[in-house]
This record gives sequence, structure tokens and C-alpha cells, in this order.
Amino acid sequence: MDQRRTVRARPAAPRPPHRRHAPGRSRDRRTGPHLRPPHSRRDLLGQWTRDGGWSAGWTGHRDRLHARTLGDATLFTLRALRAERARGVDHPLWEQAVRSNLAAALEGQDATTGRLAAAHHRETGAAVDHRGSAGLAFVGALVEAADLFGDPDHLEAARRAGAAFAADVTSEFLCGAPEDVSLAPTSEDGYNAVIAYTLLHEADDEDGRWLDLARRAADWTLTFRYTYDVRFPPHTLLGRYGFRTRGADQASPSNQHLHAFGLICLPETVRLARHLGDPYYLRSARENLDCFRQFVARADGDFNAYRGMVSERFYQTDCFQAKGMLLTLSHAWSAGVLLYACEHALDLPEFQEDL
Repeated sequence: MDQRRTVRARPAAPRPPHRRHAPGRSRDRRTGPHLRPPHSRRDLLGQWTRDGGWSAGWTGHRDRLHARTLGDATLFTLRALRAERARGVDHPLWEQAVRSNLAAALEGQDATTGRLAAAHHRETGAAVDHRGSAGLAFVGALVEAADLFGDPDHLEAARRAGAAFAADVTSEFLCGAPEDVSLAPTSEDGYNAVIAYTLLHEADDEDGRWLDLARRAADWTLTFRYTYDVRFPPHTLLGRYGFRTRGADQASPSNQHLHAFGLICLPETVRLARHLGDPYYLRSARENLDCFRQFVARADGDFNAYRGMVSERFYQTDCFQAKGMLLTLSHAWSAGVLLYACEHALDLPEFQEDL
């Protein structure tokens, strides 16, 4: 999984030499924010500060907002809004944020091809790039917004985008989902596509086209998934704990560690298995969840972490750190996608026999 914002960055071991100080922090303690250059590293790495608010992200451009990040945020804010309304609680500001992001996505949709933008300008919301498949992240949000808000135009826009990105799926070259892996293929591109085409199929699929694309997207995504257990040296942390890699995904050719972000599409993968009547996808989804239930800190000090921490990276090969290590950093998403998948698994009949 590629780098993202952290909710609690309390490393359980010293950072490697090339990261001795936090991003954007000067070695000179006398240097304050007013002395930073206008495009300091802090501005390019996507973080929040009390004085400056949010910076744009990991793309390396101060005014470039990545569509996949926006699409994920929109989809899950939309789902939170639906869940709260089911409890009789409304959040007008949440709805306003969702509608605003969807409006930017629709405004940036290419009128000729139907592709959704891969990035938007931070100030104006205008589309700045359509290369890559990052815009697929907005398809799921458009489909679910059409249902929640009763707006068929959102579904029509999702259909146009789904058709536009279909060539990426059939040519087996999806790319650009993470902010810091611009136009290279990653497992995260597959997750976006599985969510998008499964939701399109469930919304409206008279000829079965969306189901076929969802299947193709899932097959492509599973090329990143381990179907065997790596043997770790017994002196390493993963070796001593007996970590099993079956069910884990390699993040990408650029980032060759294992990550748990595939859990973000676990509900859609399980439903896809139902639609296809193919237990292979269900078995793989279960293995994915089983894999990442192995390493949740049970108490302070468990594998040198604090209770509840979940690592972002598991090193099954020499990539950034030695084989058998794990990243001593617990991101918000690391625990978030695991909790999300577990909550859904409790309601999925296919998971009840073991959970």
C-alpha cells in the first residue's frame, strides 16, 4: 500500500536513517512555518496542520487533488450519511460535501469520451488530467448517490464513465489509483474497478456487460494476491509470529510489500461471487480477511506496538526494509479497512460459519 496520512505515528522502533525527521520538519528547531519555502516538502505530502489546514496530497503538485482520494472520501461519506439517516439522524453538511464533490466530478467528465478526471484543481475543482484510471473511484459514488438522492443523471454519468474505462479493463492495464504511483498499475486500481462495475451491475445491467467487466476486474486484481505462504527466517518478527501470507496482496510493482487495502472491496467481491455463482472469489475474499486478522496488537507491547495498532506494510521480500519485518507505523486506513471488512463480514452469510 502506498503512503497515506497517519492518525497516530508512534513508531515501535527507530526510523531508518533516511527518515530521521518528520516530513517537512526542519532539522533546525528555530525554523518556523513562516520560514518555509513556498513549496516545502510538507506541502507536497498531504498532511493537516492547525495553521495551514490540509495540503493537496502526495502528487507533487500543490494544487492537484487526486480523483481517487476524492472518490473514496465521497463514497464513504455518502455511505455514512445513508447509515445515519437510517437511524433518523441527518447531516446537511455531509450531504453538501458529497454533492459538491460529485458536481466537480461531473463537471470534469470528458464530454467526448466519458472518462472522469484523474485529478482536479484544488481551488477551482476543474479537471486537470484524464490519464489513468483514478477517476473510476467516482463511479461507485455516482451509482450510490443516484439511489440516495433520487437523481438518475448521476447513474447515467456513472454508466458513461463505466463504458469509457471498459477498455482499460479489457486491455488489462488499469493504472494511477494511488497518489504517488501516477501511471503505473497497482492492486488499488483493481479494487476501484471491482467496486465500480459490481455496483453498476447491481444498479442496471440488462445485457450483463457490467458483470463481465466486474469479473475481469476481479481476475486482474487477484494477480496481486498471494496464494501461498512465504517462508520467513525464524529470527525475524514475521517468522517468529508465524505470519501467513496467503490472502495478502502485493501493493504494486513499484511498492513490493504486502498490504491490506484490498479489504476495501470485500463486500463487493463477496456479492460478485454470488452474482457469478463462483466460490473462487468468495474463498479469496475470506483468505484476504483471514490474513490481516493475524496482526492486530492485543495489548501495548504486542509485537512492539500499542493496543489496536495495525501495520501498513508487511515485508515478504527485501523492499524498503528487510524480509520478515513490518512497518512500525499504524495508519488510519490500516485499521479502518480491517474494521470495515470485519463489520461487513458479521452480516455476510458466507462468513458466518467461522466468525
